[in-house]
Amino acid sequence: MLAEGIWQDRRRRLKPVHQPRHRRDCVGELIQIDGSEHWWFEDRGPQCTRLVFIDDATSRLMHLRFVESESTFDYFLAARTYLQRYGKPVAFYSDKHATFGVNKTGAVGGDGMTQFGRALHELNIDIICANSSQAKGRVERANLTLQDRLVKELRLAGISTMESGNAFLPAFMEDYNRLFAKAPFSDKDVHRPLAEGDDLDDAFAWKEERTVSNSLTLQYDKVLFILEPNEMTRPLARQRVMVFDYPDGRFVIKHKGHELPYRTFDKVRQVDQAAIVENKRLGAVLAYVAERQKELGESRSKKAPRRGGQDKGIFKVG
Repeated sequence: MLAEGIWQDRRRRLKPVHQPRHRRDCVGELIQIDGSEHWWFEDRGPQCTRLVFIDDATSRLMHLRFVESESTFDYFLAARTYLQRYGKPVAFYSDKHATFGVNKTGAVGGDGMTQFGRALHELNIDIICANSSQAKGRVERANLTLQDRLVKELRLAGISTMESGNAFLPAFMEDYNRLFAKAPFSDKDVHRPLAEGDDLDDAFAWKEERTVSNSLTLQYDKVLFILEPNEMTRPLARQRVMVFDYPDGRFVIKHKGHELPYRTFDKVRQVDQAAIVENKRLGAVLAYVAERQKELGESRSKKAPRRGGQDKGIFKVG
């Protein structure tokens, strides 16, 4: 194969060239975002993820937060905090994590946009996905610095939980930026103020369309939602409605901007209603039910969003 030119010796292969990219001119023109899973508290606490927002023009840390994982809801909360403090940047710059880009090859359904991308689009903010880690070198280099410097600072402060870590981060960011931030080429800050019509609650909610059945029901994450029959809901049979799953656990069903009344029937958590259990035996019965559900594989949908601990709203586990 080498002689025929089909295969090339590893030493002779052309290596990709990653040339440096000039910084953007203005603060707020491009904000690089990333998450880094690491033992931030070493052996004093659990492994977790630290989200970072860094300004491309200055290498300034704009936002840091410890979270359980790089979930869409965690990025929703981080982005919302950022926008409320600084305003809307021109664009966010990220890797190709599933939160930011549709990675399924040959996908033909949907609009080619993730929930996070859809939220930014509603707020008139672009998101750009880098093709390589070298392309977003500033945030990658910041990650390496933080994995060294931040870990040591947390150790010196005796911090071992995400809650106390998040309380520590603002002071750490101030010191970090004083040491490492660069002056921008332009003094102009291109962050845009939030517009009057920017609804952050609705923008940073997980949204999915559902078709209402003839019996005025719809299903989401293995929960059956039963619309209360009234003048607004009766004409909705076979119509499309939008479900809003909020990071704080609230759940709303809307049609043309109007909230619809509903009640729920949870297929996962449903227990035999004929069984009457004494309070003293309730713990044992619930343990048995949980084990049975585990055996039957009755878990939540993998497509629906997950919250840290899954302990909020109508989708509680346990």
